[in-house]
Amino acid sequence: MKTTQYFEYTRQRPDRVQIKDEWINFVIQYPEKTEIQTDGRVRKWAKIQEVDKYLRVILLEDGEIIHNAFFDRSFKED
Repeated sequence: MKTTQYFEYTRQRPDRVQIKDEWINFVIQYPEKTEIQTDGRVRKWAKIQEVDKYLRVILLEDGEIIHNAFFDRSFKED
């Protein structure tokens, strides 16, 4: 799993330490929604059944390097 230094830093936050690598990989492989940001980064969302929350994963422009991952309380199912 390739990550940015920013990701490694924010992963230490109390609200993010519970996020498992397997959940991040699940979102990347099986997103329910994908968007491209204006800066080229890729946003992906999927519901993590174990915690009943949506996880948002942000990848760099290459679509491989993880820049951020967090539970998105504002995500609305389509």
